Amino acid sequence: MTLSELVPGEIGIVKEFTDLEMSVKLMEMGCLPGESVTVSRVAPLGDPIAINVSGYQLSLRKFEASTIILQ
Repeated sequence: MTLSELVPGEIGIVKEFTDLEMSVKLMEMGCLPGESVTVSRVAPLGDPIAINVSGYQLSLRKFEASTIILQ
């Protein structure tokens, strides 16, 4: 399951990334393997997605969220 498949209120744990370049950017923003992420909101058209990770809120495009595989 990927982060883009979660609905608001659901929690997931980051397992790995499918895109090497994107993974560097995401890890710099706190999306580290083993970190818990919660989807807080999704925009009306489904893009972007607001998540809570590492104690702050982060907004990701649906494509970026789809590169994060959850446990």
